[in-house]
Amino acid sequence: MLDTRLLKLPMSAHQHRHEHHQIVIGVQGEADLSVDGTDSHLDTWKACLVPTDARHDYCGDHQNHVMVINLDPSTPAISTPNHADYERMVRVFEKPRTVHMDSRMQGLVQFAAGEFDRSPSNLAMHGHLAASILYCMADRVVQRKVRALNRNSLSPDAMQRYVRANLHRKISVQDLASEACLSVSRFHEVFREVVGTTPHQFLLQARLDQAINLLASTTLSVSEISYRVGFSSQSALTNALRKHKGTTPTKLQSRDSFA
Repeated sequence: MLDTRLLKLPMSAHQHRHEHHQIVIGVQGEADLSVDGTDSHLDTWKACLVPTDARHDYCGDHQNHVMVINLDPSTPAISTPNHADYERMVRVFEKPRTVHMDSRMQGLVQFAAGEFDRSPSNLAMHGHLAASILYCMADRVVQRKVRALNRNSLSPDAMQRYVRANLHRKISVQDLASEACLSVSRFHEVFREVVGTTPHQFLLQARLDQAINLLASTTLSVSEISYRVGFSSQSALTNALRKHKGTTPTKLQSRDSFA
């Protein structure tokens, strides 16, 4: 079982270390922790992850209350590789870190704190609520790390260069995913997060931008431009320009001729 309690941190700085992982979560007021030289300022939207054996200083203001969750090393369900999520916990506590809670996480913490106050002797309930907080927080930490890793593996500039070099042919999402070294499903998710649009919309925008540029700056026929930017026909380009840009090839070419 997890050892969980609500505490008021002293206003003067104290220092200690312990042989278990710990989460310190702001519930009320503010507090400061320094874990192996990493500073963390807690309020009601932040938590601090303290790895095993990390030396840490702590103090709080006169209104502070924190929730402390200790991962008891004598509990096999959490502290050994036999547990299904052991590797996730190792990744979560690999270094000291401050966790910025979203509204759902913050709401769960405040709810749990209220239940602790309401029923201080119900240790079983405390443990279950603490486990919920632990796993929800661990999931967020791991997902943020995965998203950060994926963001680093996908370069919008590289995607733009690849698309421009291959506009004349049909480009599939699989092609783009392979270029980014991601699976198609992961590529969709990461691409939208990084670029702010879908791969299909990105491709269409690139084709239309290049078509507009060629229509305005060259004497190429609409049919030739359609081929060069990857549209199946002149009418497909015309329809796309009318729908997404509110114009037509004829208007773009006429505008240039009167310039």
